[in-house]
Amino acid sequence: MTAITANTATIRSIIVDDEEHARITLRYALSKYPEWQVLAELKNAATAREFLGQNAVDVVFLDIQMPKESGLELARSLAAQPKPPLIIFVTAYNVHAIDAFDLQALDYLLKPFSPDRFSKTLERAREMLSLTQQPAYGHALSAWLAVSLHGLHEQNPAYLQQVTVRSIGEMESILLSDVYWIGAAGNYVELHLDKRVVLHRVPLSKLEEYLDPRQFIRVHRGAIVRADQPAHLQVLGNGSYQLRLRSGTEVAVSKNYVDALRQLMLGQA
Repeated sequence: MTAITANTATIRSIIVDDEEHARITLRYALSKYPEWQVLAELKNAATAREFLGQNAVDVVFLDIQMPKESGLELARSLAAQPKPPLIIFVTAYNVHAIDAFDLQALDYLLKPFSPDRFSKTLERAREMLSLTQQPAYGHALSAWLAVSLHGLHEQNPAYLQQVTVRSIGEMESILLSDVYWIGAAGNYVELHLDKRVVLHRVPLSKLEEYLDPRQFIRVHRGAIVRADQPAHLQVLGNGSYQLRLRSGTEVAVSKNYVDALRQLMLGQA
């Protein structure tokens, strides 16, 4: 195939979906945005991999469920590249693993999508493409795939080892082993690390589903702590509880979680 070039204002994309009507729907939706160029519409992972090997592509609209080779397998090979293209997963299956997208600052479209949701997806893509941190994106994609390919409900579930936080102008991968405790902040969580706090857009209850229960324990409806952090549990005068962490921070503990916390601390004694 001949390489296709585009001016710097153009966002080069391909659509990979085994269903023709899905490809047509995406092409039509993208036609309303002049800066987006569809270089190819491909119906399986093999032809997409061949095309990507010979052409520069900025964004891949990728179906997850495809015959022979899933979109996840293709994404895994792309994630290993030094400068992977941005992937927007497109799927009709609202499976449990989709929740993990937000944890790694990735994006997806759930079929059928609304014009407003599609517009927001393209805006997020423009923002991501303005970054110069392709390796960070590749690491984020790999982390999500580790959960998605193995599944949380298998005999040996794959839990998250890191989360990727996206803010204006940058992406940062944060190892969960570096997080002392996690606090709820509305639809966000506060990741408490050494000498700093990082805000991440995901509800605490959703993040908890992807944390290894051997490594993290909930102590309050608004707090989860790393299992090696509890140092001293104190009963306050009003009957409430307070936990001092090894990092020096004090975290409130609710009665519903005291017994489990005590068992953990006794096991560490």
